[in-house]
Amino acid sequence: MEIIRTIRDLDEKLANARLNKEKIGLVPTMGALHAGHASLVRRSIEENNITIVSDFVNPTQFNDKNDLLHYPRTFESDCSLLEKLGANYVFYPSVSEMYPEPDTRAFNYPPVDTVMEGAQRPGHFNGVCQIVSKLFYAIKPDKAYFGEKDFQQIAVIKVMVNDLKIPVQICSCPIVREPDGLALSSRNALLSEEERHLAVHISKTLFASQDYAKSHTVAETQKYVVNTINKYNGLKVQYYEIVDGDNLLSVNDWNESKSIVGCITVFCGKTPVRLIDNIRYK
Repeated sequence: MEIIRTIRDLDEKLANARLNKEKIGLVPTMGALHAGHASLVRRSIEENNITIVSDFVNPTQFNDKNDLLHYPRTFESDCSLLEKLGANYVFYPSVSEMYPEPDTRAFNYPPVDTVMEGAQRPGHFNGVCQIVSKLFYAIKPDKAYFGEKDFQQIAVIKVMVNDLKIPVQICSCPIVREPDGLALSSRNALLSEEERHLAVHISKTLFASQDYAKSHTVAETQKYVVNTINKYNGLKVQYYEIVDGDNLLSVNDWNESKSIVGCITVFCGKTPVRLIDNIRYK
């Protein structure tokens, strides 16, 4: 496995692969890798000749400077994991490499980028589109792999790819969870032991809501999830939206769509740590 730090070196490394029409898989990450990322890498290795993992904490998608400052960075252990998995390259650029000058591009894809995370984190998805498009242009992957924990992010990226006509297949991969159900996240590393035990009530409540929804309305289910989680001291729901899985607009009835997803963001602990998760109802 090789570590590459510049787009120029990356282009040189991939020149022969492109010439020989080898399949290239990309797993975009912000580092602090865990078993969820590992599942994406394994799938890429299975489906492609070459797998590249980008490890870059992208500043333009953070609307909270404190969040950017405290985002976990574990490059050495990331590389150790990726080497064991069999990745071919780690792309580890500097901020100046990815942004030699300010990126002034503006991406607007309502409603998928304006609801939920889009409403709570102004500019977040614009930053996501900036960096992901830069990676796609630099690497030119055949396939790119994203975890479904970031359900809304995948929806936004799919719209962006269609808009920019980038020839890449976006592959959504199932959420990987701890044995107790907590969705794996790089931010979990910021939780204390007590907060970690508290956080599991997020997924437990979501799973319980699937049965609850069978005999209750959308509005009742939404209220059930919010009230159940908020009753735990140390957990505070920022939003819980039950939406159409395609356009991410809120639904009022279970029969409105063939794909319905509940998306949640919860603040956990005194600091607090912002955790996201989602569950499918149909």
